[in-house]
Amino acid sequence: MPNMEPNKCPMPVQDPVLRSRNFDEVALGYTPEMAVNEAKRCLGCKHKPCQSGCPVGIDIPAFVSKVAEEDFEGAYQVLSASSALPAVCGRVCPQETQCEGKCVRGIKHESVGIGRLERFVADWHREHVTAAPALPQQNGHKVAVIGSGPSGLTAAGDLAKLGYKVTVYEALHTPGGVLVYGIPEFRLPKEIVRKEIEGLKALGVDVETDVVIGRTLTIDELFEMGNEAVFIGSGAGLPRFMGIPGESLNGVYSANEFLTRINLMKAYKPDSKTPIQRAKNVAIVGGGNVAMDAARCAKRLGAENVYIVYRRGMEELPARKEEVEHAEEEGIIFKTLSNPIEVLGDDKGYVKGLVCQEMELGEPDASGRRRPVAKEGCTFTLDVDCMVMSIGTSPNPLIRSTTPGLETDKHGCIITNGSDGLTTRTGVYAGGDAVTGAATVILAMGAGKEAAKAIDEYIRNK
Repeated sequence: MPNMEPNKCPMPVQDPVLRSRNFDEVALGYTPEMAVNEAKRCLGCKHKPCQSGCPVGIDIPAFVSKVAEEDFEGAYQVLSASSALPAVCGRVCPQETQCEGKCVRGIKHESVGIGRLERFVADWHREHVTAAPALPQQNGHKVAVIGSGPSGLTAAGDLAKLGYKVTVYEALHTPGGVLVYGIPEFRLPKEIVRKEIEGLKALGVDVETDVVIGRTLTIDELFEMGNEAVFIGSGAGLPRFMGIPGESLNGVYSANEFLTRINLMKAYKPDSKTPIQRAKNVAIVGGGNVAMDAARCAKRLGAENVYIVYRRGMEELPARKEEVEHAEEEGIIFKTLSNPIEVLGDDKGYVKGLVCQEMELGEPDASGRRRPVAKEGCTFTLDVDCMVMSIGTSPNPLIRSTTPGLETDKHGCIITNGSDGLTTRTGVYAGGDAVTGAATVILAMGAGKEAAKAIDEYIRNK
């Protein structure tokens, strides 16, 4: 019989006061009993609306029913047939707007906790199954993948399962892309990412780090090395700034730099050789998930006051509801309907304040959201000694500038045919943030999955 409890089984979490001072994972995960109980809330709808909301097409009712039957390994096999990174997706995907947003149980009550169950199953497999997967039979063809973020890893995994010899080229010294440099340890432990990548290596995927495509190698050289296709999943790592006075002062970071120093370089550890400013009062400009990550990291570095400065209201925050709630619980202060107009500095060139314009919401803009409008004569100054800009990123122009025939749009995003990631260069495919600009992990994975299918068809038809 289905479990007709109206609400999800709550996720155990660290106490907010304790967790705001450590980088351990906030969510503690379901026990087997919790997972089975939650899985039994699924009605097993024959038309599978939840699956239609999943960018990688996981057979969600099938894996959830396996959990309800206590067949956790069977559930993992269903998951891994469609997703290369289930432990990652279970932690960082915006399920509330995707699979769970389509759940029939969510019409009157809370949806089934699909993301929590995915995390549980992936963690159970990692902790209980040590046997390596069977190595796919090689088909004699080579493909190069640029970038080891979610789109690149997904494309590499799917191609490896089809028998391709895949080499992933990563610019940094550690593979994982945004999963390791962008998402904090307390949301996504790096050991989880490392294990997922080890699983891909077990399928025969090679990963080469410290290779900057466009400098170390070019795309033309990758073809000369025998690769028959190239997938570009290099992400969007070029930060944007507002262009306001004082942005060049010491103590102003891009969110990319701030989070990379903390997440990848472990600047929060006492023995870290990577410096990071341990500020007393910090302003984070932006309202997305990256802004929440930066704010919560600043709090864990010891800041007394951390402000989210966002030009729209709380209802318009683009960050996940769960991330906003966690930030509020940890004492992050939200200064909404506020827009920075100047960074103030002291006589030594360091940040000492942030002048903000008060805003109000006017008519909807092209995105459908109400446009923020300045309230004339209404400004205030925040006493801060550090500011982090989290207003978006765009793709690095290096690959574009070193690849003849590869076209990009006015934002620097690679132009594709939209359906399978084919670019304006024959045999070159792209997906994820390099094409869309900064988006979600699961959308990048979906793009990598579609591109892998297209690459396979292209090479077979050659």
